[in-house]
Amino acid sequence: MAKKKQELPYAEAMAEIEKILARFRSDEMDVDSLAAEVRRATELIASCRERLRKAEEEVNKTLE
Repeated sequence: MAKKKQELPYAEAMAEIEKILARFRSDEMDVDSLAAEVRRATELIASCRERLRKAEEEVNKTLE
């Protein structure tokens, strides 16, 4: 049975995205790890978007 990945807190996910972007910008990323880094960044961005969507829903429910 596969384990569910534990999600990072929003701030940690954003920090990891920033680190990945910094490696892109500074040419520290080699071609061999490029696909994995892009995949990881995509996962983190999707997670952050979902958290923001849920937070928005909760705020809207509270304000109703």
